[in-house]
Amino acid sequence: MTATPFRTITPELERVSAEPYYQPVADEVALFEAAATQRLPVLLKGPTGCGKTRFVEYMAWRLNRPLVTVACHDDLTTADLVGRYLIVGDETVWLDGPLTAAVRAGAICYLDEIVEARKDTTVVIHPLADTRRALAVDKRGELIAAPPGFMLVISYNPGYQSVLKEIKPSTRQRFVALAFDYPGAEVEARIVATEGGIDTETAKKLVKLGELTRNLKGAGLDEGASTRLLVHAAQLIDAGMAPAVAGTAAIARALTDDPDMTQTLDDLVRAVF
Repeated sequence: MTATPFRTITPELERVSAEPYYQPVADEVALFEAAATQRLPVLLKGPTGCGKTRFVEYMAWRLNRPLVTVACHDDLTTADLVGRYLIVGDETVWLDGPLTAAVRAGAICYLDEIVEARKDTTVVIHPLADTRRALAVDKRGELIAAPPGFMLVISYNPGYQSVLKEIKPSTRQRFVALAFDYPGAEVEARIVATEGGIDTETAKKLVKLGELTRNLKGAGLDEGASTRLLVHAAQLIDAGMAPAVAGTAAIARALTDDPDMTQTLDDLVRAVF
């Protein structure tokens, strides 16, 4: 394929300069590094707010590669990923999309919540996720071979899958899969204390509150409190808010609008604090 002779604009990509805080919980770091060495794409699956995005940021820093993150959604088109022609003054130029820019730069491209994207959009990643390792830019008549440093990473939350929103087998079976979950209580308390800037005992109480809300999943809640929400509560406490007030705002009110469930969560906050 020969590229159409229009000027190309490729966004400059940045590397993760400072080490992101990430607490390994199993062998996920070693598995990701092995996949990167073998040029294999990776699928991360786990509940919301359990650390998938932070893990990718940490691995981009650890591998010293640029990182491109795309938050997938229903209106994400192929052009949004690959690129489009634009009129700039009296000139027609090609603007690379984030996926194309990542391929050219040999970066890590992270498609967050891939099931939210349209099916006709996600098929564009298939040639990148198998032995071809190439991106077809049809509008330019260009086929871009991915350099050794390029790595494709996607994520999704299995708890939100439905008939209309699930990963097709033709996509899933191209990836090495890493399963994530909320860490154990001791590790999670360490994360909450470090990220939230609070003492260990208060962090343990927040983790206990989180565990109690997770026990309500399927009994009034779609999801319990994520580690992210616990960190939010910790940050409010660090800013001077009373723990019960922080727990109510960052956890109870964030999880539901149902009056009965809200009352139940308020009772849990009071019981813990």
